[in-house]
Amino acid sequence: MLLKLTLLSILDSSISTDQPEPLPNASEKKYRKCEKAGCTATCPVCFASAAERCAKNGYTSRWYHLSCGEHFCNECFDHYYRSHKDGYEKYTAWKRIWTSNGKSEPSPKAFMADQQLPYWVQCTKPECGKWRQLTKEIQLTTQIAKSYRCGMKLNNSTKIEVSDQCSMPEDLRVAEVSDHWWYSMLILPPLLKDSVAAPLLSAYYPDCVGMSPSCTSTHRLLGESNAVKMEHLKTPPTIAGKLGVVFWMNKYFQPFYQPNECGKALCVRPDVMELDELYEFPEYSRDPTMYLALRNLILALWYTNCKEPLTPQKCTPYIIVRGLVRIRCVRETERILHFMTRKGLINTGVLLVNPDQPLLPKEYHNKSVIVVGAGPAGLAAARQLHNFGIKVVVLEAKDRIGGRVWDDKTFRGITVGKGAQIVNGCVNNPVALMCEQLGIKMHKIGERCDLIQESGRITDPTIDKRMDFHFNSILDVVADWRKDKNQHHDIPLGDKIQEIYKVFIQESGIQFSELEEKVLQFHVSNLEYACGSNLHEVSARSWDHNEFFAQFAGDHTLLSSGYSAILEKIAEGLDIRLKVPIRSIDYSGEEVQLTATDGSLWTAQKVLVTVPLAILQKGAIQFTPALPERKMKAINSLGAGIIEKIALQFPYRFWDSKIEGADYFGHVPPSSSKRGLFSVFYDMDPQRKCSVLMSVVTGDAVATIKNLDDKQVLQQCMTVLRELFKEQEVPDPVKYFVTRWNKDPWIQMAYSFVKTGGSGEAYDILAEDIQGTIFFAGEATNRHFPQTVTGAYLSGVREASKIAAF
Repeated sequence: MLLKLTLLSILDSSISTDQPEPLPNASEKKYRKCEKAGCTATCPVCFASAAERCAKNGYTSRWYHLSCGEHFCNECFDHYYRSHKDGYEKYTAWKRIWTSNGKSEPSPKAFMADQQLPYWVQCTKPECGKWRQLTKEIQLTTQIAKSYRCGMKLNNSTKIEVSDQCSMPEDLRVAEVSDHWWYSMLILPPLLKDSVAAPLLSAYYPDCVGMSPSCTSTHRLLGESNAVKMEHLKTPPTIAGKLGVVFWMNKYFQPFYQPNECGKALCVRPDVMELDELYEFPEYSRDPTMYLALRNLILALWYTNCKEPLTPQKCTPYIIVRGLVRIRCVRETERILHFMTRKGLINTGVLLVNPDQPLLPKEYHNKSVIVVGAGPAGLAAARQLHNFGIKVVVLEAKDRIGGRVWDDKTFRGITVGKGAQIVNGCVNNPVALMCEQLGIKMHKIGERCDLIQESGRITDPTIDKRMDFHFNSILDVVADWRKDKNQHHDIPLGDKIQEIYKVFIQESGIQFSELEEKVLQFHVSNLEYACGSNLHEVSARSWDHNEFFAQFAGDHTLLSSGYSAILEKIAEGLDIRLKVPIRSIDYSGEEVQLTATDGSLWTAQKVLVTVPLAILQKGAIQFTPALPERKMKAINSLGAGIIEKIALQFPYRFWDSKIEGADYFGHVPPSSSKRGLFSVFYDMDPQRKCSVLMSVVTGDAVATIKNLDDKQVLQQCMTVLRELFKEQEVPDPVKYFVTRWNKDPWIQMAYSFVKTGGSGEAYDILAEDIQGTIFFAGEATNRHFPQTVTGAYLSGVREASKIAAF
């Protein structure tokens, strides 16, 4: 028997590296302090009470520290860790699950933290709010967290409320949890159980993204290729809560990168803190687990219900983790949620907030802001600031809101945008978010685009593909050429394309047919449409500068109801003054003074300027002091691109039989001089009931129609349509419009581009504030997403965040 005990002790000593010290003498047996340096527990108490000889609050040969208020004794350690003890099987079963799903060490301390620590829950009575420790056998659920009251007995899921016990004092350990040092004394970071984010992060190790590997909801996708792992995001994910509550998520919402994925806009890595997060929360730089757990949870909750403001109170029930650290997590959630709200990561879009319940706390409210311009950028900023609780007034020169968003709703049964109406890339696009909030359907634009010649013939698709390949090859050569070029070596993109084309023809000996040359001109006109300018004004070095950043992926869609449906909702409840053109902004004093053209004066502490680039270039607003030379240089290094549109409503859909359901068709220009003149026609009704076509005028063609009246432009467009549909009668339109953006005194452009000799850096310089007082937003201040409503909107959100932080 003695031999057996000796062998067992030898085996035990070979297993554990954390051996208890020799027994103290009798005078020391009353209690023993925690040996963790800095621990404030002078007389620890064992929370586990698992072993028959648990030390409780008495003597043990060693206390194991989890936090300053949570310890377990050596007897309970042995109960689970020693192979001959009753708890060993439970520990090893947990260890197998943890090892198969997680990456961190399945240590006894991790087991105790994950399985044995009691849960803490907060009383939901507004006048109480005290934290209470649940008994060991109670499993905390979202429902319990939502409804718990002091004294509530939780037996077999039946809640029995006894006499009011809110008057009972709160455990003294709760007060310590908020102290900075308390978190630094935490042995293991918190890992959430049954996180709402779990289904979105199944390809990651749970403990690398702040979740417990022991939960079935965090079991990883094992043995699958990355392509298969990504496939689940192509259909709307459903997120099941612990109580069977199922959340539905829009297929365009993909807030997290999957492993080895990159290049997707507005996406975060769930296992890494972003730079601005590290700047705001430096205390998590060494171990970001808690921050990642809470940030990932908040994002998942927001995208499962983006129609209501997400508050700390709504997040709390979903924070399921054992121990006192849950209290810390709940309190940190408020800080993290306010940061994410200010940055526009959540609680954004068309969300309307009760003025009595602003999204940010009072310390953000002590400022006044004037926004100049009620386009997408100005409205986005004003909505954010208003929701934050900041006083904001919007001054708009025109008699309407929207800026370059202007929808015509007079066409029978359909909305036609005189400005923007297409969403380029819907995955994570805030426009998709706002459509979800409003219940607006987005029509996916198909890829098919037949190119029709003026003889009426449809071009062989193989010719189109071949010339598209050649054109993209030319652009690839441009990309290689610019690798070692600076701004001083820049040349016009149009010149470079012609140069490369000539060299290719000479060296290859290939002779393109007349039709192939015309199709090539069609692809050139498409690029001029994208740039908003003749290519001889565009920088060869920086024409696609934004492509170096992650862009919006996924479907291109048509907003059948128009962008105005979104902007009108954003504007709801805001203080917007129309017909107030601003002629000067004086920021030399303590407050900024704005003077309107009618002489009226406006003052505020901060001013956000969102007027189009063309207005800044022409000096329509005088700044005092003058804008810095650096900013003026950037303003003039960008081009104010211009395209015009024509929309026509016909008595019937004469194009249907030829186009066969395609969303648009192309017009092969008869010559390079006609390039850009109605090069693409869009069918504006996805339901194929209304008879409306819309076309664009781009490049040099803009100048050819500038001095024509609307009827003359209409005649030219109808001539083209009748050439494209020669085989049939094309009726006269019953209604039409022609845009004149270049003549609008308060707009004068479509969207920006980088001029020859310029660079993408100009967008960043335009976005720089002046002395923390004058701020700038608009598509021409968004280096990542210029030329789009999305880019303008995001620039407004960006500046609202900056203004709130000042």
